Amino acid sequence: MKLKTLFIILLIFAIGSVEINAQENLTASEIVQKSDELIRGKTNTSIVNMEIIRPTWKRTIGIKSWGRGQDYSMDYITSPAQDKGQVFLKLKTEMWNYIPAIGRMIKIPASMLSQGWMGSDYTNDDILKQSSIVVDYNHKLIDEETVNGYKSYKIEMTPKEDAAVVWGKIIMWIIEDNFIQIKTEFYDEDNDLVKSEFGYDFKNMGGRLIPTRIEIVPANEEGKKTVLYIKEMKFNIDLPATFFSQQNMKRVH
Repeated sequence: MKLKTLFIILLIFAIGSVEINAQENLTASEIVQKSDELIRGKTNTSIVNMEIIRPTWKRTIGIKSWGRGQDYSMDYITSPAQDKGQVFLKLKTEMWNYIPAIGRMIKIPASMLSQGWMGSDYTNDDILKQSSIVVDYNHKLIDEETVNGYKSYKIEMTPKEDAAVVWGKIIMWIIEDNFIQIKTEFYDEDNDLVKSEFGYDFKNMGGRLIPTRIEIVPANEEGKKTVLYIKEMKFNIDLPATFFSQQNMKRVH
């Protein structure tokens, strides 16, 4: 009986070791892809409040979003009243903004990708996901570090040669157990830190454990940050590519 018990214990340990080694043998690109898929899914929809914090004022924007893969996304502004109804659309390589107050559809040029979205610390590129951390960057696992108590992969991302990206380099910490992006640093072309992103308050939404509070903190700008509160998120819903059209920008709500 003792030998049988010992055998079972050793078997469990061996199986666990195989799983750990399989995890450790993932390439940097596979880790990034798993992490990206966790928060994106094949399709997704979410309800979010974005709080823009400045030394002398605060502003909150309500957003309803839809996404399909890496080619399609749409963001509808639900509040405040003066911005309600604005819609932002990514349609493959094109980006558009519909402003109902003036009845105009405006194409967002590539030169505006690095500008702040709705006055926040997110860029147009962050929100519209014009560039992809999976497709547009080379990935290198440079270390393993503990962040806020979570053992994490530390991955450096550098742009591919012809990629149209905003950042000169990205360093991302991804929790080893669940592939959550817990910390990200964004650098410009001169290798200077521009801003950092942190994930907090992990909760199960749509069958996935995700951070529901995400903070963007600009470097060397005390008193400034943008906080994203995810109120609801669903994944792998029925969301055809035809949903993402200029015509539908005027109808969504």
